[in-house]
Formats: sequence, C-alpha cells, structure tokens
Amino acid sequence: MTLPDASLSLRALARLLSYPDETLRSQLPEIRDALKSDRTVAADRLAELGALINTLERGDALDNEAEYLQIFDRGRSTSLHLFEHVHGDSRDRGPAMIDLAQTYEKAGLFLAPGELPDYLPVVLEFVSTQPPREARAFLGEMAHIFNAIFNALQQRKSAYASALGALLELSGEKAHAVKIAPDEALDTAWAEPVVFDGCSVKGQAKTAQEQPIHFVRNETSSSRANSPAHTGASL
Repeated sequence: MTLPDASLSLRALARLLSYPDETLRSQLPEIRDALKSDRTVAADRLAELGALINTLERGDALDNEAEYLQIFDRGRSTSLHLFEHVHGDSRDRGPAMIDLAQTYEKAGLFLAPGELPDYLPVVLEFVSTQPPREARAFLGEMAHIFNAIFNALQQRKSAYASALGALLELSGEKAHAVKIAPDEALDTAWAEPVVFDGCSVKGQAKTAQEQPIHFVRNETSSSRANSPAHTGASL
C-alpha cells in the first residue's frame, strides 16, 4: 500500500502545537493553507483545526498564551514532553533522551544546546523529514501517548485536542477513551525535597515557558535529511 506523504501536515501541526507567540501568530495563515493543501488530514478534523487557528488568530493574544501555559505546563497528563508520560522523573528518562537525540543525529538533524528531544513539536519536525512509511511507523510507536494526551485535552475541553486527534489519525490509529489519572497538585509537583533526602527533579521539565525548536544542520547529511526541518522554515 502506498502511503501519502504527510510531511507538510506534520510540520504544520508541529508549529500549531508550539507556544502561540507573535511569530506563530504571523504564521497561522500559512499553517492553515498547508493543512488544506496537503490533504492528509480528514475533513472533519481539518474543520476542528481551523477553529483552533481562528481562535489563535482572533482571540486575545495574552489570553491565548496564558491558556497554552495553563494547559501544557500545569500538569503531566497534557505535557508535550513525551517521556514525561513514559518515564516521569525516573532515571530512565535521561538515557531515553540520549537515544532519541542520537536518532535525530543519524538523520543529520542536531538540536541546539538546551533543547529537549522529546518535546512533541521537535519530534514532529524530525518525523516530517522521514519517508511516509517510516514516518507512520515512528508515529505509531507514540500513538498511545497521543491518545492519552488527546483524552486529557478533551477532558479539559481544549481545542488543542484536534491537533492530537489529527496526529493519531496520521499514525493510522483512532482515538479511544482511556482513564486519565488526576494531575498532581502544582504545589506538590514543585515541592522542594526534604533536606538530606536526595535530589528531586520534580518540576524541572515544567518551566512555564515556550520550548523553541532550533535544529542545527549537518552539511554532510543526506539529501533527504537536508529538507527544511527547523522552526520558521516555510511550510
């Protein structure tokens, strides 16, 4: 079976899930056009994404930014850092980060210092550089995480659920209901460790700030990997 090339939609969704600052707002018309022209997102989901884009375009910018932080930086169930859902604060998270970063490097994509490889927009930028079959397989490995975030966003009645629903469908899966555990209270998540009781890493991944994407290219990488994959590149 020949799979459609969804690279344009993946890049558009990567941007749409990024912090809604002035730069992103200026790109919204381009993101809308990219999703429409790519024709890989179902019509009903495309209409939902259009509603989200309209809200980001026409709504109050400060309100949209505050809502983004409230949704994605105030609880694990909606975190866009994918390993938060798999490893939490365990020691397994570090090696998993290294493995994922090495996967990017093998494709000729390098993160700037301080960038986290498990941030969903970063992941989608990488997947968009892969051939259709490999891209779908990569997304399929993360489909259960997409579904969990999708359910959590629906529970919060967030329009961002449409973006996770689109990702699920691009991975070849369908959304299904799952039980969402209550998020840990923010005060508890950021609590300081007891003195002499070890070092806590809780809260360190929740900076209440945007997580920009900056890929540094390897000039010797393959022609496939050399396709644009950094933030701000034309969709």
